[in-house]
Amino acid sequence: MRKKIIAGNWKMNLTKNEAMHLYGELELSVDNLAHADVYVFSPFVYLDALNVARNAEGLLHVGAQNFYPALSGAYTGEISINHIKDLGISAVLVGHSERRSLFHENEEFLKQKVDLALENGFTVFFCCGEPEEIRERVEHFSFVENQLNASLFHVDASKFKNIVIAYEPVWAIGTGKTATNEQANEMHQHIRTLLNARFGKEISDTTRILYGGSCNPTNAAGLFSMSDIDGGLIGGASLKASDFLSIINAAR
Repeated sequence: MRKKIIAGNWKMNLTKNEAMHLYGELELSVDNLAHADVYVFSPFVYLDALNVARNAEGLLHVGAQNFYPALSGAYTGEISINHIKDLGISAVLVGHSERRSLFHENEEFLKQKVDLALENGFTVFFCCGEPEEIRERVEHFSFVENQLNASLFHVDASKFKNIVIAYEPVWAIGTGKTATNEQANEMHQHIRTLLNARFGKEISDTTRILYGGSCNPTNAAGLFSMSDIDGGLIGGASLKASDFLSIINAAR
């Protein structure tokens, strides 16, 4: 049975005091988190402080939202994977829809990020998902398949123990819209079928696939009850401890 993952993506939000307070509230409930792996993907400037504050049992993980695919160099303003590694962080997001749309990260660039992160021992949370016009044309299955083939499915099967896939329908991110439980699970099943065809049944059965698209305390239990949904990549609802903890509890 695949253990659930609940991951909060704080995006470009919170002051340091707010971040530490929120993290502290989550830490108070750390004994109740053993049923799921819980991550917070923080702005880079808070990663060091959050990692130092981690509970000794390590039940609450800290991840980075982004990095540049080079170990060092003349990339003013960018963050290296080495910077993140030096802080003791070992999980990163790759391919988030906002990085794709706002910062024009294409499939080849994302492939480079996947490769460098895996080479350096990171767990990669790889995001994929279709915009509304693609779903309306009923091309969402092939669209997501192309994203996976272009940037993720080139890796060696042995690396998949360090890969989590997050399906995020772009039309449901920050819009208040949510895929129905059945719509979300249908795509998760499709991704699992693709994994099976490319890597075999063991990887298909063990790779965790998260849903990310306006998941909240009201709809989380229904989504997480579906056969192929292994948790959530949570945006806005991860910024309030009570909401995030409700979602974590829904994964029981």
